[in-house]
Amino acid sequence: MTDADTAQPRDRGLRRIFIGSDGLRAGWSLLLFCLILTVLTIGAVAAATFINGKPPHPPTGAPQGVIPSIKGEALTFAVLLVTSWLMSRIERRPFAAYGLRRERAVPDLLTGMAWGIAMLSLLVGMLTLSGALVFDGFAIGGSAALGYGAAWFFAFCLVGLFEEFLTRGFLQYTLARGVAGIVRAVAPPASKNARTIGFWVAALVFSVGVFAGGHLANKGETAMGLVSVALAGLTFVYVLYRTGSLWWAIGFHATWDWAQSFLYGVRDSGLAMEGHLLASHPAGAALLSGGETGPEGSILVVPTLLLTVFIIHRTLPRRAAAFDA
Repeated sequence: MTDADTAQPRDRGLRRIFIGSDGLRAGWSLLLFCLILTVLTIGAVAAATFINGKPPHPPTGAPQGVIPSIKGEALTFAVLLVTSWLMSRIERRPFAAYGLRRERAVPDLLTGMAWGIAMLSLLVGMLTLSGALVFDGFAIGGSAALGYGAAWFFAFCLVGLFEEFLTRGFLQYTLARGVAGIVRAVAPPASKNARTIGFWVAALVFSVGVFAGGHLANKGETAMGLVSVALAGLTFVYVLYRTGSLWWAIGFHATWDWAQSFLYGVRDSGLAMEGHLLASHPAGAALLSGGETGPEGSILVVPTLLLTVFIIHRTLPRRAAAFDA
């Protein structure tokens, strides 16, 4: 037996550590994604600080400014977008596999935006009728209202893009395919459902765990608020399950937050924003009003999101692009 004969099986064994039937193994993909994202984030923050200087630290409890919000969200989304694109090149997968598909992008985005405003308005309406939310009139008007309204709309479009693509884009797709591969290997009878199992395991990790965990640092966040964020994560990932696309969820997410923060002037996960149109305050028990968390901390968010899931189920038929189609 020659050295070449012994090296060949060794090379195949080494290759199997990194490469599976679905390309680069999911664990290595996730590790590489996190490494690239970290390096690019450090570089982007350093470059932004060098160009603009270190931003002043806002006073504790001060409302969030719209310009710093736009800058921060634009930077983080750009880094995430580049990282995901690089991974699509490394893995030789279509970038659209991560949820930002061209098909029906605009109709899905606009429909999601319409439903986002509608469902948040329904929640605010229930809070107002129950006496848990009191409006105090207009906070701003005229050109200031138009300017802040447009600026916050742009900011929350970036929020929707970043948060949806972070938790339900590359990470969701990659962990789902990894879990599916494990299911096929250890439980062959369940192979026909492997992709579905993988999808929902990944959804629990990122749409519940990471998505809700990311809101822990928000001032005024409560246990009920975290439950509602987790439920919202499952609502958004159900859109991905039905369509294979993130655009409906991005639109819904953007206008839900915009309607809270600008239109109705309520807190968004405990955060207050400058330049909101209406002034309002919660009244009564925090479990009903949401308290310092805002409407997302109210028990009434549960039926609102469950109704949203029903609407998704009725209005978004399963598409061929769905992950486990």
